[in-house]
Amino acid sequence: MADLKEKETELFDGQLGIQEKGDKGTDVEEANALGVVKNGVRLHPQPTADSLDPLNWSTFKKHTILSIVMFKYFMFTYITTTTVPSFPKLQTELNITYSQVNWTVAIPALGLAVGPLFWSSLADIYGRRIIFIIGTIISFAATIGAGKPGNYGGYMAARFFQGFGVSPGATVGMAVVKDLFFEYQRGQKLGLWVLAIDSGLLVGPIFGGFLDLVNSAWVQWFTAILFGTLLVLELAFMSETLYPRNHMLARLPLITSSGPSVTDIEKISHASIKSASIVDLPRTTSLVFLNIRPIPGMRHPKPWDSIIRFVLTFKYPVAVISILTYCFTWYWWILSIITMLPAAYPTYKPQIQGLLFIGLLLGTLFSEALCSGRLSDYIVAKLAGKRHGMRVPEMRLWLAYPAALLSAIGLIVWGISVDKQYHWMVGQIAFFLFAAGIQMGNTVITSYVVDSYPLQSMSVITFYSVFLNLSAFIDPFFIAPWQTKSGFTLSFAAQGIITFFAAVPVIAALHKWGPALRHRSGEMGWLDPEYDTL
Repeated sequence: MADLKEKETELFDGQLGIQEKGDKGTDVEEANALGVVKNGVRLHPQPTADSLDPLNWSTFKKHTILSIVMFKYFMFTYITTTTVPSFPKLQTELNITYSQVNWTVAIPALGLAVGPLFWSSLADIYGRRIIFIIGTIISFAATIGAGKPGNYGGYMAARFFQGFGVSPGATVGMAVVKDLFFEYQRGQKLGLWVLAIDSGLLVGPIFGGFLDLVNSAWVQWFTAILFGTLLVLELAFMSETLYPRNHMLARLPLITSSGPSVTDIEKISHASIKSASIVDLPRTTSLVFLNIRPIPGMRHPKPWDSIIRFVLTFKYPVAVISILTYCFTWYWWILSIITMLPAAYPTYKPQIQGLLFIGLLLGTLFSEALCSGRLSDYIVAKLAGKRHGMRVPEMRLWLAYPAALLSAIGLIVWGISVDKQYHWMVGQIAFFLFAAGIQMGNTVITSYVVDSYPLQSMSVITFYSVFLNLSAFIDPFFIAPWQTKSGFTLSFAAQGIITFFAAVPVIAALHKWGPALRHRSGEMGWLDPEYDTL
C-alpha cells in the first residue's frame, strides 16, 4: 500500500495537480517531475513524444472516436425508450397489463446496470475497442430476437441482453474519453458524452412513434439497423485508446535533457512528436486489427476486480454520496415522465406522443450548448485562476444548484398541467426545464467524481453507471401505482420537492466538507491500468 500511495503522489495529486520530485534522478526524470503545462497549470494526463499516444492524435481522429463513443452511449438509452409509443400494441400482442409493459423498459436498464461489472475489467485487460465490438454484436443479435419474441418471457430476455451488450458505452466509453483528452477539456467532453445518453433517452420515443405506424416489430428492426451501422463504424474507424502511459513516460519522455524544464503544450511543435519506434511495444494503432491479447506494458486487473472494486468504493463517501443522491433523488424521475407520458395523453396517437418528447430533447441540447460542460470548465478555470492554478473537484458543483431547481420546477409544472388539462405547450415548457436540469446535473456529477478520483476513474464511473441504471430499473415498478393512487399533481409535485429539498442540501454539504471527506477516507487502493506499470 505504501508503494501505491507513493506512485499516486508521483503521478498526480487529485487536489493540487502537483508532482513531487525525488532527491536524485536523471535530467529526464527531473524534467518529467515538472512536466508539461498549459496556461501555467500542469497537465493531466502527461503526454509523451509518441505519435501512437492518443493524446497526440489529430483533433479530427479524436473527435471521430468520440463520435463513435457517443453513438454507442446514445444507443445505451435509445433501446429502453424507443418502444414506449408502441406500448398499446405490445400489450395486445403479448397479452400483458400496463404495469407489465412498463417493465419492458426496466429490464434493459437492469442489463445496463449489470453490464459494467462484467465489461469494465475486461476493457482494462484487452482494450476498449474489442469490448465495444463484442458488446455491439451481442446487442445486435438480441435486437433481432426482440423483433420476433414469440412470448413475453422471450421478449424480456432479449431486452435484457440488448442492455447488457450496449452497457460498455458507459464505463468503457468514459475511459475512451479520458484516454483521448486532457483534464482541462474533461467538462466539455464528458458533457457531450452525457448529452448522448440523455438524447438517446428522448429521441427513442420520437422515432418509435413513427416506426409504430408500420408495426411494433419495426421499432426493433430499425434499432438493429442502428446497431449494424455502429458495428461497421467501430470496425472501420475506432482505434484502440488504452495506452501504457506510465511505461512510455519512463522510456520516452516528451521533454529531453536538452530541453526546458517546463514545456507549455501550446508551444510544442509537431516535429517533437515522434514514432517512438525505438520502444518495441505494440500499442494503440500498432496492435492487430482484432486484438484478443492483454494490452502490454501495464499491470492488468483480474476479470472480477471490477466487482470487488465496486464494493470497495462504498468506503469513499464523496463518490457514494454524490452518485446515490443524484440517482435516487433526481435522475430516476425521468423514467417517471417517459413511462407515464402515454397515460398522461391517452387520446393522442403514438406518433404524436413521440413528438411530445421534443421538449425534453430541446432542454437537453440547450443545456449542453450553453449551461453544461463548457460552462463547467469555464467556472473551474476561473476559480482555479484565483487560487494560483489550484483545481479542486468541488468547483464542479456550482452548476448543480440551478440544475436541481430547474428539474424540480419542471416536474411540478408537468404534473399540474396534466391534471388540469392545460395546453400541451405548458407540458413542453415543463419538459424543457426538467431536461435542462437533468443534463446539467449529470455532467456535474460525472465530472465531479472523475476529478475526485482521476486515477481510478473506471471504478467510480462503474459505480455511477450501476446505480444510475438501477434507479432506472426500479422507477417503472412503482410510478404507475403511485400515479394511479395519488394523481399526476401530487405524485409529480412530490418528485419535484424531493429533487430540490433532498439533493441541494447534500450537494451543499459536499461543497463544504467534500475535501475533508476525501482526505479522511484516503486514496483508493488501486490504479487504472494505464498508470500502473509492471
